[in-house]
Amino acid sequence: MQIKNVKYILTDIEGTTTSISFVYAILFPYFREHIHTLKELTNDEEIQKAFKKTVELADSLEGLKIRSVDEVIETLLRWSNEDRKVTPLKTVQGILWKKGYASGEIKGHVYADVKPSFQTWKDKGFQMGVFSSGSIAAQKLLFGFSEAGDLSNYFSHHFDTTTGGKKEQETYSKIAEEVNFKANEILFLSDIAEELIAADAAGFQTVQLVREETAANWKNTVSDFTEIEL
Repeated sequence: MQIKNVKYILTDIEGTTTSISFVYAILFPYFREHIHTLKELTNDEEIQKAFKKTVELADSLEGLKIRSVDEVIETLLRWSNEDRKVTPLKTVQGILWKKGYASGEIKGHVYADVKPSFQTWKDKGFQMGVFSSGSIAAQKLLFGFSEAGDLSNYFSHHFDTTTGGKKEQETYSKIAEEVNFKANEILFLSDIAEELIAADAAGFQTVQLVREETAANWKNTVSDFTEIEL
C-alpha cells in the first residue's frame, strides 16, 4: 500500500508492533504477581502520586472511599483484571515492569518486520513516535529491552493517556501540534478501528495493522509494516 506526503509516523504498540498475547500472557500476569511489592515503594514520589490519583478516581468514578494502602492496591489489582485504561494503573504497571525488564525476566516482544521497517523509515528521514494506552515509561521499557535489541533511538516522541483518549479526535490534534507537523503529514498505525477513526477525523493518514489477532475493519489495511510504501 502506497502512502504519500508522510513526514511523521505515529505507531500504536499492542496489536501493531507487539503481539496482544505478550501483553496479556506476560506483562499483565507479571504485574499482578508482584503488585503487593508496591507496599515497599510507598516512599517513592511517583508511587505516592499514583496512589493519590487512584483514591481520587475510585471516589469520582465508583463512589469508593479508600482509606488504606491495602485498599489502594486491591483497587489497582481489580482495575488491572478489568483492563481499565486509567493513568495511575499504567504508572504503577510501568514501575513494576521496569524491575522485570532490568532483571531479564521480561523481554519486549516485537514482530519480525518491526525493526527492519523502523530502520528503513529512519534512513528515509521520517520522524517517528509512539502512542499507546500504556504509560510512556512502559513504552520505553518495551522498546528499550525488546527481543530485537534497543529500539528506543527510533522515536522522537512518546504519548500515552495523559495526552488524551486514543478514541478521541482532539487527542490526535494535540499530538500534531506537539510534533509540529500538519495532520495530513502524519501516518498513524494501529490495529483498532475506533482509534483510526479518531485520527482520521483529525486529518491524519491511517493504516490498520491486521496481525494474527485482528480482524480487518478499516479502509486501509496491511498485514505487516513491509507492505507500507512511503
